Parts: sequence; structure tokens; C-alpha cells
Amino acid sequence: MAASPAISGAAEKILNVMERKMKLKILSLSGLVILALALCASVTTTTASPKSPAASAAIPAAAAQPAAAPAAQREAHPEIREAMESLRRAKDHLEHAAHDFGGHRVEAIKAIDESLHQLQDCLKYDK
Repeated sequence: MAASPAISGAAEKILNVMERKMKLKILSLSGLVILALALCASVTTTTASPKSPAASAAIPAAAAQPAAAPAAQREAHPEIREAMESLRRAKDHLEHAAHDFGGHRVEAIKAIDESLHQLQDCLKYDK
């Protein structure tokens, strides 16, 4: 019976140490989450903050022009145009490369040509 209290005391000590470590981990993770949320909120409010009076004073000059009907103008689609230019550069790189990329160069060039054709068709049918 005398050994039982000694084992309980040792087990209790181990449990106390484990409990302190767990509390420290939870506290650290909670602090990290709060910090991340605070950073997200500050970035969101900074980029989406209301315009300053100086910035809104510059806008009326651009807003004074009559707005065209949205259906009358085509969208610029800069992402599609950038993708097309990037594909053209990749094709040029492949065509002038010193090796054949393990036999995939010809197929890659064909795929680029087809992609460029599809993107040009997309821009043709822009509404």
C-alpha cells in the first residue's frame, strides 16, 4: 500500500507537467490565430477603406465624361491578353531551345498553338 501513494504522486506530477504544456500550446495557438485575424482585418480595412478627400477630388475629372453603355463597349480582358503574350513567349522559347524536352517540345508547341487559337476565338465572341 505504501507504493501506491508514491506512484500516484509521480503520475500526478507528470499529469501536471503535461497539463501545463498543453495549456501553453493552446495559449500560443490562440495568440497566433488572434494575430493572424488582426493582420487580415488590418489588410482588409486598409485596402477597402473609404477614399480620402484628396483621392475623391481627383475622381470627378474622370467621372465627368459621359459613361458609355456597358453593352456597347467590349471588355479589355487584360488577363487573357497577358496569357496570350506569355504563351507566345513560351512558344518562342521552345522553338529556339537547344533540346527537345524529352520529346515533348513538338506536342507542347501544338498545345500552345491550340490554346492561342481558343483564346483568340474567346476574344472574337466577347459580348
